[in-house]
Parts: sequence; C-alpha cells; structure tokens
Amino acid sequence: MASKNLSKEFEKIVGKSNVLANEADRFAYSYDSAVLAPTVPKMAIRPTSEEELGKVVAFCAENSIPMTVRGAGTNLSGGTVPDSEDSVVILTQALNRILEINREDLYAVVQPGVVTARFAEAVAAENLFYPPDPGSQAVSTLGGNIAENAGGLRGLKYGVTKDYLMGVEFFDAGGELIKSGSRTVKCVTGYNLCGLMAASEGTLGIISKAILKLVPPPRASRAMMAVFDDMRAAANAVAGIIAAHILPCTLEIMDNVTINLVEDNERIGLPRNAAAILLIEVDGHPAQVADDAETVEKVLKSNGSVQTVTARDAAEKSKLWEARRKALPALARRRPTIVLEDATVPRSKIPQMIDAIGAIAKKYDLLIGTFGHAGDGNLHPSILCDKRDANEFSRVEQAIDELFARAIEMGGTLSGEHGIGTAKAKWLERETNKATILFSQKMRRALDAKALLNPSKMTAISR
Repeated sequence: MASKNLSKEFEKIVGKSNVLANEADRFAYSYDSAVLAPTVPKMAIRPTSEEELGKVVAFCAENSIPMTVRGAGTNLSGGTVPDSEDSVVILTQALNRILEINREDLYAVVQPGVVTARFAEAVAAENLFYPPDPGSQAVSTLGGNIAENAGGLRGLKYGVTKDYLMGVEFFDAGGELIKSGSRTVKCVTGYNLCGLMAASEGTLGIISKAILKLVPPPRASRAMMAVFDDMRAAANAVAGIIAAHILPCTLEIMDNVTINLVEDNERIGLPRNAAAILLIEVDGHPAQVADDAETVEKVLKSNGSVQTVTARDAAEKSKLWEARRKALPALARRRPTIVLEDATVPRSKIPQMIDAIGAIAKKYDLLIGTFGHAGDGNLHPSILCDKRDANEFSRVEQAIDELFARAIEMGGTLSGEHGIGTAKAKWLERETNKATILFSQKMRRALDAKALLNPSKMTAISR
C-alpha cells in the first residue's frame, strides 16, 4: 500500500495529528541509544487509547506491515530501531495514565507510556515504594521497562522490573487482546505470560496495561562514599560486603576515568585522585541500618578504603547519587561515540572482571570508563571512541568480543539489563546453545506467523 494511502488508513484510527509521516518525524524514530545504523520507518503511529492501539496492531496484521513498538527509545541494544523501511513504529507515549494506586493491596495499574520517575513519585506520595530505578528513569517508560526487564541501582536488594510485574495485558501479532496475571499476590491461572513478556523486547506482543507490585518504603537509610587508591581493592570490598551477608539497597562503583569526567561537568566534589569510589546505601529498620552500616564500614576499612564519608542529611545523600546518575552523560561527552556495555558476572567474580576490563583496555589501546551496579555483578564498561575512525572502531569491536567471552567464562551473561536487540544477537548462541535459539524461533513463529513483531531482534525470524 502506498504511503499516502496508508497514512489515510491510520488517520481513520488515531486521527491525523497522530500519524507522523514527514521526513523529520520518520528520522526521529529511526534509531535508539545503541551504536547502530538508523533505519527510517515508513511512518510512526501514536495511539491515544488502548482501543486505538489494538486497532493499529490489527490493521498492521491484516496488511502484513512489520511493527516496532517504542516508548522513550532509551534502550541500548537496538530494540526500538525499525526492522526495515517498510516498518511502522508504534508509539506508546500518549498511553500515559496511572489508572490506579491501591494502598490496601499494594499494587498499581498503569498504561505503558507512564514515565518511570513520574510513577515512582506518585507512588511515594501515597507512602508506598516502587523500587526499580533504571538510570533512564527520568524519561524511560514502564512499558519499555517491562519489555527490557530494566534494572537499576536498587536491583541488588530489591530486584528488577520482572519482580514487580503482577499482571499484564497486551495485543498479540494479530491484534487480539491477551490478559495474564492478577491483582492478587498468588496467581497460577494459565501460563505465566507476564514472565514471558518481561525482556521480550517487543517480539511477542505490544503491552497495553500492567499491574505492578508496590512495597512499603524503608523506615530509614544511610548513604556513604568509600574512597580507594586501587581499583582491585574496591572490587574486593564489594565481594567482602556480600560475603558478610549484607545486602545494601545500592552498591555502585566508579573508576578514576568516570570520577574525573563527572567532576569536570558537575563539580560535585568527588575525589579526583581516587582510583575508585564505592557509593553505598543501606536501608530498612533504623536498628538494622545502624548495624549494617557498621559492618559495611569495617569491611571497607579491612579492604583498603582510605576514606569513608557518610551523608549527614538528605541533601548530601542526593548529591552522592547525583554523581552516580551523571556518570553516563559525563562519559558520553568525552568522545564522539560511547559504547556502553553491561556484561554481568556472579558477584564473587567482580574483582576478576575488573582486572579483565583493565587488561582489555590496555591490549586494544582504548579509553574505558567503568561504573555500574557492582553489588549485583552488573558493570558498565563504557568504551569512549570515534566510530568514524575505522581502525579504532575495529579495536572496539575486538574488545567487546573479548569482554563478552571473559564474562561468559566466569559464569556471567551478555546482558544484565540492556537486552539483546540486534546489538548482541550474534553472541547469544555463545551463552546459550543452538537448540535454545531454535526453540525461541519456533515459539515466535507459532505466535507471529507473519513475522511482524520486531522480527530482526534477539532471535530473529524471517518474513
């Protein structure tokens, strides 16, 4: 169908202002945050109701039009890059209502376009707590968080998005509405389709509504910064804290490169001479917080911390976490291209992984800034480079290959929270096996016979 006629058909469903087909709009939805070539879609469609969303999906199915769903496009593995120039991008930004926050039964019902930080604030206003806090939370959406199984700084103690997904409604590849899960704590009615949708990256359905678990907020917390003159010592301290059976709310690491780039931009007061810093927060009952903080400080000191600074109030605590949240933008400003990875290893292997990253940076003559969720083994080695320099980017690609190989050797995984998309698809069999890939493709083909839902992503299927 010609683009002009196609636009008219979509306009009948969502209205003319919600069919984005001019050149600027098409290009705006041709890429995400991954370092991948853009693919300009035929157009972008913005439904404003769940009913419109279902009708758009059904129309695409009837006319064999490939679909890529997109929230805020903050994902880092190519999951929202359109599959081809024949694809349409389905935007969920206008489906942004918090439908219910239930204080008695501790859950919320939301549409997929609700911004994560806005949701967390609304929940906090009801004296409740939604722990998942991806670094992109100021702009990322809850539908995207589910599709990528987003994590965040609090993942060590509280878990990730899938741990809070109680129920979901989504449209399948034919535009039929599928429901799974419940508002109840226990539910074994049918297959666990909620679990299937978490980390599905838009390949199995398009989310229209979700039920999310809420928890009571912690009564107390304490945040601290530990300074180290050796990166390996900081890594050993991370392993030591976990070995002491302390699960901090957050346990983050920043290396010297990251510290200085953040300080260049933000003037927060970070120790520029430090080889690494750990940012730690413990929370819970006040007595437990005091006890856990004392144990953590002992572990830090025994592992070579040269200084431990405890935040005295909420303002100082906020300043510490602002430093961590500014890590990625600060690194991104250093060179034209940043390749942000999230190879993840068992927590006890953090020291070895830190050593491996340093050795890989030296071997390939690359500038790598490392930060991340050290407490759950999820590091973000960020390679700063210029993709236009063919020689340099060839070394980058070799370094990434070796980085993943080392992580898998240590019993780790290709991705702790960024997903597979197209950026990591070629390494997927290395972590799993051929049978796993074929099983996934057979399942996708059974659910999406025309291969319309993000077909090139993760375990690709052909149209």
